[in-house]
Amino acid sequence: MKQISYILIALFAINISCSSKKKKEQLKDEGQVLYNNYCVGCHNENKSPFTQRQWLFGSSKDEISNSIKHGRVSYGMPAFSQGLSDEQIELLSSYVLSLSLQKNNTNTDIASESELIKSEEQNFKIETIVDGLDIPWGLEFLPDGSLLISERNGDLLILTPEGQLTKVGNVPKVLAKGQGGLLDLELHPDYNNNGWIYLAYSRPSDADDKKANTAIMRARLQGQQLIDNEVIFKATPETDKRHHYGCKLEFDKDGYLYFSVGDRGNRDRNPQSLDNDCGKIHRIHDDGTVPVDNPFISNKNARASIYSYGHRNPQGVCMHPETGQIWTDEHGPKGGDEINRIEAGKNYGWPVISFGINYNGTTFTNDTAKVGMEQPLHYWVPSIAPCGMTFVKGDRYPNWKNNILTGSLRFKYLHRVVLDGDKVIHEEKLLEDIGRVRNVEMSPDGYIYVAVEKPGKILKLIPQ
Repeated sequence: MKQISYILIALFAINISCSSKKKKEQLKDEGQVLYNNYCVGCHNENKSPFTQRQWLFGSSKDEISNSIKHGRVSYGMPAFSQGLSDEQIELLSSYVLSLSLQKNNTNTDIASESELIKSEEQNFKIETIVDGLDIPWGLEFLPDGSLLISERNGDLLILTPEGQLTKVGNVPKVLAKGQGGLLDLELHPDYNNNGWIYLAYSRPSDADDKKANTAIMRARLQGQQLIDNEVIFKATPETDKRHHYGCKLEFDKDGYLYFSVGDRGNRDRNPQSLDNDCGKIHRIHDDGTVPVDNPFISNKNARASIYSYGHRNPQGVCMHPETGQIWTDEHGPKGGDEINRIEAGKNYGWPVISFGINYNGTTFTNDTAKVGMEQPLHYWVPSIAPCGMTFVKGDRYPNWKNNILTGSLRFKYLHRVVLDGDKVIHEEKLLEDIGRVRNVEMSPDGYIYVAVEKPGKILKLIPQ
């Protein structure tokens, strides 16, 4: 009888242990579901921002819960107290804390360089041009075949045709925090004669180096140094918020320079107000002066460089190879990423109309359309977090000609968009699981180059 009692006690203990283990696994699963629903758009599926990290606001469960509940506004993180219950916040904070015990998965190799990658319309191989980078942002090709690479941390690099990588000196000071840093690069259309290189970056305030906004500098390259540095645009107002800088650069066929400035985290005022530079597409001459036919040039209450407004955070700006029009891809909130064709003076609606919702699951508008506001040519729900954008030009990829390529930061692939005029008729995912695709560019000799971050590398797509 005594032996039977021991057996029953042991079975009861085992049952409690199994039940406890099952409950922990269930809680972890619920935490992961919350992470996937609310956090992936900004922090990616690999959870790399939380693995083996230095915590800014404390690493205890209570401190993490406090950040989730009340937000970190200057860092672009909203308060989740309105969208999640206290129980859900506790589950999410427990899950995030558990990620700190994991190792960061940096394996993003999807294919060997000898492997043929078969897409729907175009087969190709990949070649790694350079690796060992961090977050390559801008790519631009020099006439001698060298590749200029901007790293978000502020480094400007030159990769020679022989594969030698060197740093360029005398680069502008950047505020490399959050989404800020050394952003995009663009050569002047007449670079062979004037040597101008254009750099977009987060420029710190002269009065307070914790505040910044998007700036455009032009400079010339002499050996491995920038010379003749000249700031031709500085967005206002400055802010200590660390997100939504834009910024992509593109010259059109007439030599005008277009670029994006994000709303800088002031959603409810900046994009719809013409008295500031944020949440806009701008158009200027190559020396920073404003064209006399800009749409708001005669409005004394408007910033003269504004070409269009009502934008959130365009991360791709490029010119259609046939029409010469400027197109953008644009980050939405939770859902509602967009492709837009930019027209003078038009209002693209953010945040009055949107196909997205707040990151915390609450709504900020019930409208997806309104008179006087432009509809996107295409939108994505869920968000893919598009970054970089180019039209496929030339004849090296005949089955992709005039398609749009953009990177997906969230889902880690290269996205191909097929058009019929201005209408999106088909989409394809390429290089799935390659990593967070930060940029895609075409070289002067017609090859596609893809920039991937953390671990940073540049890939070349070789058609077969």
